Amino acid sequence: MKQTALFTPVLIAGCIIVMLSFAVRASFGVFQIPVAEEFGWLRTEFSMAIALQNLFWGIGQPIFGAIADKMTDRKAIVLGGLVYALGLVLSSTAVTPGAMQLYGILVGFGIAGTGFGVILAVVGRAASDENRSMSLAIATAAGSAGQVIGAPLAEYLLSFMVWQNVFIAFAAIVIGSLIFLPMMKTERVASKAELEESIGQVLMKAFKDPSYSLIFLGFFSCGYQLAFITAHFPAFVTELCGPIMPGGALHSIGITTTSRLGALAISLIGIANIIGTLTAGYLGKRYSKKYLLAGIYLGRTVIAALFIALPITPMSVVIFSFAMGSLWLATVPLTSGLVAHIYGLRYMGTLYGIVFFSHQLGSFLGVWLGGKMYDIYGTYTAVWWVGVGVGLFSAVVHLPIKERPLPIGLAKVAG
Repeated sequence: MKQTALFTPVLIAGCIIVMLSFAVRASFGVFQIPVAEEFGWLRTEFSMAIALQNLFWGIGQPIFGAIADKMTDRKAIVLGGLVYALGLVLSSTAVTPGAMQLYGILVGFGIAGTGFGVILAVVGRAASDENRSMSLAIATAAGSAGQVIGAPLAEYLLSFMVWQNVFIAFAAIVIGSLIFLPMMKTERVASKAELEESIGQVLMKAFKDPSYSLIFLGFFSCGYQLAFITAHFPAFVTELCGPIMPGGALHSIGITTTSRLGALAISLIGIANIIGTLTAGYLGKRYSKKYLLAGIYLGRTVIAALFIALPITPMSVVIFSFAMGSLWLATVPLTSGLVAHIYGLRYMGTLYGIVFFSHQLGSFLGVWLGGKMYDIYGTYTAVWWVGVGVGLFSAVVHLPIKERPLPIGLAKVAG
């Protein structure tokens, strides 16, 4: 088949939608302190709202993946965008922890329809075999670009706007991203053999394959680490980082408080991750994806352990942000690419959505435990070390994966 161009309308539109979706999603940690201070809530209360958001993002992912696979990708994205915006608008009216947590469920479902599960599936199906790994990496990097702008934008808007109005502005951004949907058309779905299999057959084949279970388990720590840092790192830096000295490099560019440094840290992670994710896509085309994933999780483990073990200073925050950022979403194109490589393209949205549910289980625990253990101990240290442990677990669990395409049909299932 003739090779298609790398930068297709599908890829460009997908990048814009996921970038704006993730810009909003990545900003929630910035609201941790303002919301808690306005209502006198414990840190656990708003953390639970973000935790439920992540959990229901995971629950919604295979649902929206199936909608995209069985109906159309664009219908799934429209539905996701509408639910996302509704959740944000309703969240702006919340005055009790229960209401904030309930509306966080809607936000989570909305992210599922506008995030990686649906977008990466359509990008993967539209890309040629030669360009698929890099296309997935570029779309993932677009999510990082959203992270770069999301937290600082929220911090900026909060300087002259109440947090409720910021939520409404973000809802408008999500709805506005849907104007790019007409570009997301693709006729390249899957091979003829894959089209002959039903979704039930493909799911049965995957569930019987031990490698699918290992991918599912391995993605857990990715969600735990990323969601904990996104939700709690701004507050973590605000409260525990050493002072920013006048006359220093950070002070000279306007980063005069640890609160601003906390928001900047999320952006630095996003900037570094653009490079890291694109590098992962390039390497994933040439080397074993499972070994690359094991190396990424091991690298995260070492970086996190060193950061918490050493004194927390403005310089260590910057170094950690760049180092962790280079490995941040590098797992996503490799994991989604591994699912597509082993199980085919036809139901990639559903299969990756199920794997992503594990990621979001980890996200739920990372965010919730962060708030709960902070309220108990007054520090994030214990929950941070849990993240170090699960990262090491993921590094190990990827090694036995059998990285080869499964045969079409039910007769041959990997054992």
